[in-house]
Amino acid sequence: MKVAFATTDGKNVNEHFGRSGMFAIYEVSKEGYRFIELRKFAEGRDREIEETKGLGEIHEDRVQKKVDRLVDCKLIYFTEIGGPSAARLSKAGIMPVKVKEVITIEEALQQLVEVLKKSPPPWLKKAMDEETS
Repeated sequence: MKVAFATTDGKNVNEHFGRSGMFAIYEVSKEGYRFIELRKFAEGRDREIEETKGLGEIHEDRVQKKVDRLVDCKLIYFTEIGGPSAARLSKAGIMPVKVKEVITIEEALQQLVEVLKKSPPPWLKKAMDEETS
């Protein structure tokens, strides 16, 4: 399954979902993980989303475009997310994963693989099963 990480440097989970201009995309399974691509939305912070906050439909359309470009991912890691954006991810079948503090993408991937090997929660097992069917 594909997993995305909101990042400013391609190495750490260190950005808010909405303002993240880049997501590192990995393929993850019980056997391990491999890097797929850096999916860019903007150079640096995603100003289109930041600057339209409070502008109603314009802002909502920009957020939806980001969700649509990440819909092939089953999980998205970030440091923060607004409630409406989290709801959009869930509605699209993407599990939002908020990290308590900045961690390396490598560390997050290792933790995820360990969970997949041992006993994944039902929602994660379902996501994995959808990928293999």
